[in-house]
Amino acid sequence: MTLLEQKFNKFDADNPHVWEMFIRFADELVRRDYKRLSASLVTERIRWETAIITRGSMFKICNNHRAYYARKWNNTFQDSEAKFTTKKIGGQQIFDGM
Repeated sequence: MTLLEQKFNKFDADNPHVWEMFIRFADELVRRDYKRLSASLVTERIRWETAIITRGSMFKICNNHRAYYARKWNNTFQDSEAKFTTKKIGGQQIFDGM
């Protein structure tokens, strides 16, 4: 397990609400018939929602976590036709896109 993955796992465990929002916003894309999903788009939507809609402070989420949330979604919702496109991490292809 890489250091980035360890940091993601800790962040994810400490912030379950982020995963809930990630699922919610990814599902909105799926309901609108998107097949290729963007972790950047979903992450920025999370930032928007936490900063503007809830009138909180800008949510701090490391850009490095995007890829891990995308992989987590792909693994959790394997039966979905929609997928996040991901790249290799440490020489291992996780998902090659569409």
